[in-house]
Amino acid sequence: MRHSRILADVGAALRFYSRIPVPAGAAEDAFAPPDLKRIAYAVPLAGAAIGLAGAAILIGAHALGLPNLVAAILAVLTCVLLTGALHEDGLADTADGFGGGASRLRRLEIMRDSRIGSYGACALVFSLLLRVALLDGLLALSPTRAALALIAAASLSRAAGMLLLEFLPPARADGASAAAGQPGADAAVRSALVGALLATLLIVPSTGVGATLMAIGLSVLALFAMTRLSNRLIGGQTGDVAGAVQQLCEIAFLMGVLIYARPH
Repeated sequence: MRHSRILADVGAALRFYSRIPVPAGAAEDAFAPPDLKRIAYAVPLAGAAIGLAGAAILIGAHALGLPNLVAAILAVLTCVLLTGALHEDGLADTADGFGGGASRLRRLEIMRDSRIGSYGACALVFSLLLRVALLDGLLALSPTRAALALIAAASLSRAAGMLLLEFLPPARADGASAAAGQPGADAAVRSALVGALLATLLIVPSTGVGATLMAIGLSVLALFAMTRLSNRLIGGQTGDVAGAVQQLCEIAFLMGVLIYARPH
């Protein structure tokens, strides 16, 4: 595969999953949903780019002598700003729908409501607190480990979202997920392999095989738990659920690394 094609696919993934102003090619529609079959492998690469920006802020803030907690907050804030809180919005909508709806149709209706409810607010708070706390804990052990873990988590968690979109059919015919389509089994597997490979290359040298297996294992558990829950409650997936999967898998990955990185 040519480098220009890879860069174009990563650019398409960044346009869709972030606010980074990546220009579209002459033959591309910058406002159309991406071709997931084509760019699925590039989604974890785009995630790594977003994580890299957060990691740079993390290392920079730590090098300036700021407290670990402040550095962790700034790193998470950077990732949130770069994505326009896309995944956080999905997590909040999913929590509101799954927690507040008594039927499939009511859950989907709540998930389309732009207002945030109590379940969504709690989910957002816990997501932000957990990511900041986990990065703070990793920073206390090693700034390098913390930065690499953030990049790997941002990459693998977005590959998990691709797997969800393939595992389940769209829950509604007119949502963003239905418009983008399913990536296809081959494309979803390629996305997962790229995310797992990046995670392995980043975490094994810095923290070890055990940390890598624990982090990936917890991410897989989070993915399958959300897949089963989404299938049971709404009969499929939506873009919001994919966003929730990204958030939960990122938290699970960071937690797995910290479990093995801390002194025993």
